Amino acid sequence: MKKILSLVFWVFTLVFLLSAVKVLADDCNPSCSSEDECKRKIDECTRLIQISVNSTKPHEEKMAELERDISAIEANVANLAAEIEKKKKIIAADEEKLSQKQDDLSIKVRDFYKMDYQSSLIFAFTMLFTNNDLAEIARFLSYRQGLIEKEKRSITGFAIDIVDLGNAKKVLEENQTWLADRKGALEVTLAPIRSLVKKARDYQSQLESTVGTLSARQQQLLAEKTGNFSTSVGDVPDTQDDNSSIDGFRRNAPSGSFAGFSFGAPHRKGMSQYGSFGRAKTGGDVGKAENILSAYYPGTELKKDYRTDISIRVSDYGTSWNIEDYVKRIYEVPNSWGDEGGYEALKAQAVAARSYALAYTNNGSGSICATESCQVAKRDPKGGNWDRAVNDTRGWVLVSGGQPYSAWYAASSGGYNTPGGWDTKCGNQSCWTNDAYEKIAGSPWFYKAWYKPRNSSASRSNAWLSKDESVDIANAAFLYKKDKGTLSHLSQLDKPNGDTWSRDRVRQELSSRGENAFDSIGSISVSYSTGGFTNNVSINGRDIDGGDFRQIFNIRAPGEIWLASSLYNIEKK
Repeated sequence: MKKILSLVFWVFTLVFLLSAVKVLADDCNPSCSSEDECKRKIDECTRLIQISVNSTKPHEEKMAELERDISAIEANVANLAAEIEKKKKIIAADEEKLSQKQDDLSIKVRDFYKMDYQSSLIFAFTMLFTNNDLAEIARFLSYRQGLIEKEKRSITGFAIDIVDLGNAKKVLEENQTWLADRKGALEVTLAPIRSLVKKARDYQSQLESTVGTLSARQQQLLAEKTGNFSTSVGDVPDTQDDNSSIDGFRRNAPSGSFAGFSFGAPHRKGMSQYGSFGRAKTGGDVGKAENILSAYYPGTELKKDYRTDISIRVSDYGTSWNIEDYVKRIYEVPNSWGDEGGYEALKAQAVAARSYALAYTNNGSGSICATESCQVAKRDPKGGNWDRAVNDTRGWVLVSGGQPYSAWYAASSGGYNTPGGWDTKCGNQSCWTNDAYEKIAGSPWFYKAWYKPRNSSASRSNAWLSKDESVDIANAAFLYKKDKGTLSHLSQLDKPNGDTWSRDRVRQELSSRGENAFDSIGSISVSYSTGGFTNNVSINGRDIDGGDFRQIFNIRAPGEIWLASSLYNIEKK
């Protein structure tokens, strides 16, 4: 009874969880109209996959247990079948012997009684008509008794043979029948569990396919805004486009204009290259390469005697270099840093590049590309300070669990990294932004308004937003706050999208939902989370979540204007 109740519980639980997950998956469909929406849905799909995996695991374990039991029974049934066949052959071969033994038994029983009778008469006459002494009589009686016992044992042996041969096959067949019944019962138990587990696995595959579709769409939307921009310093000069800088905005933008400024252009994982440069320039212990690495890659170990005979194959060039020669061909930071107080940052970068390559190729068993999709490498060594930094860190590799650590890095994180936290001299947000190491280093991406794709021409000449554009974004953001279902109608107006609502339509829709539309923006401010993102945006005293505002800003703002980071500010002139 307990097993039946347990089965019912498993089946009910799995059915309930599958139903619940499918209800939740209404927010996990493969369509999205903005990079942030895609990310949110990817996160939701990933969460649902994990829920399904976790809820299915005990049922998969039970299914495996039942399948093992059934396999064991099938093996036992097969063994018994073989034994039964063997016994059948023995019985068939011995049937005549059994019949003969039964006849022999009857004859022996008859002969025994006959002999017993005859021997009794002989004994009686012997006693009457002979003069044998008592000793002779005793010997005769003993001999006679021995014959009787021998015949008794023979009779008993025949009887045992008959019983053994007659019952052996019957016992085996009974065992076989019981095992077959047991197997049938287990298969009945297994069937619904196997069916539900299959449905769960199919659903997980469906969610994984959705994640793949969303990821592709996310990259497409991101490319439309950024020209597939990914941030690493490379060997570019430290210049700043005046039309994306705060100084340029304050000088050149018309009065009443707005602009969104991002802190960094992050994936915010691992080392900030400009943060490393700022730490090196600060000097002291904080500026040493070893401490720079421990700050950006906490929990890793810096091994200074790693193998240097590993060959790294670069797929773009179809050639291989020894790991040390390969790192000398990395073009990720300017040589000039070494002459500006940043030599320890070059050493830290050399270690990160070496560790990343070893992790990416699994100690040289795979290959690596030569672009920013991996890390920038050229055919010729970079030379100069970089060559010296590589030599000074020869064999230095970050490891975790004994294996090379995939040491991600990017040009700028805006003063906050994962998992290191605030990248400031005081170690927290209290001295951000003034004492952020990236600001100390003079990062051109520390505080920037983004409006120009990297690999194509911009449709606007600056990052400024007019009053009307800004009011429209505010109305769209608060409409989205009121009704998340309007998202597909809030794309930018200067690019074709048949579903997009006009500014007037957005105002009408907002008003119809009981919210006053904005006619102008008198004040706008943001607040930041200690977790490194913009927590809230306040417009004319009305608040909206910082993530929601950024999502609408990025899909509604004209041209290629966008907020590259979740840590951002909105400036008004």
